[in-house]
Amino acid sequence: MNVPPQLFDRAALARHRARAAASGPALFLHEAVADEIEDRLAEVNRSFIEPAVVTPWPGIWAQRLPGAAMSPDDETLSFQPDRHDLVIHALALHWANDPVGQLVQCRRALKPDGLLIAALFGGRTLQELRGCLTDAEARVTGGLSPRVTPMGEIRDLGGLLSRAGLSLPVADSNSIRVSYDTPFHLMRDLRAMGETNALCARLRHASAREMLAEAARLYAERHSEDDGRVIATFEVVTLTGWAPAPDQPRPLRPGSAKVRLADALGATETRLDPNEN
Repeated sequence: MNVPPQLFDRAALARHRARAAASGPALFLHEAVADEIEDRLAEVNRSFIEPAVVTPWPGIWAQRLPGAAMSPDDETLSFQPDRHDLVIHALALHWANDPVGQLVQCRRALKPDGLLIAALFGGRTLQELRGCLTDAEARVTGGLSPRVTPMGEIRDLGGLLSRAGLSLPVADSNSIRVSYDTPFHLMRDLRAMGETNALCARLRHASAREMLAEAARLYAERHSEDDGRVIATFEVVTLTGWAPAPDQPRPLRPGSAKVRLADALGATETRLDPNEN
């Protein structure tokens, strides 16, 4: 049996989330993602009566989807197979040691032609903080250590849907820019989100004050707005796929069309001269 490499310390992640919950979590990004998913569902010509949600913060979804089955983003999800017509994986897949396994479990929980929507942070998330911490640590200590969770690029994340056996896969992204008084306010917010460093290879001691001060200086120098506030980018990638079903629409093979696009659009087709520049 192949065991996927353990990139994340899930016990540390659980502690970070518990600390955030105890001190009043900052869940505005989860709320924004939930709003976006609600808008997407409103555009689907279907009523979902047996939804399920994978989330570390079930309170966000309790009023949005009353009666929905809830599961934390544990390695084994607590859903019954072939039970749900909608599964939402809500802003937690970026912490999975086995993201394909998470999506496979979601597919198994779906009825035929059921819908999966998975939202997670993408590769441009915290790009400003990552760059400044890297440069500051190299300048101050002469070395580097993993400090910001690596996020997948959209072209790679989209491929997870097919690997999980989902049909009609679609991946898109949206960047949310948030402003803060200082980089330290951003770091405080990440702590309140439960999104601080939980990498297995992370340093196990506090960062040097000189390094953090240099990172904050670089951040303010590179990513300040006219009013002096600093900007942080959060890229949210949304993956959409359907559980296979016999009567499901399927894309045609390239070259199999029986009608030309120009005819379908009622347009006049003009051939290009290959000798023209």
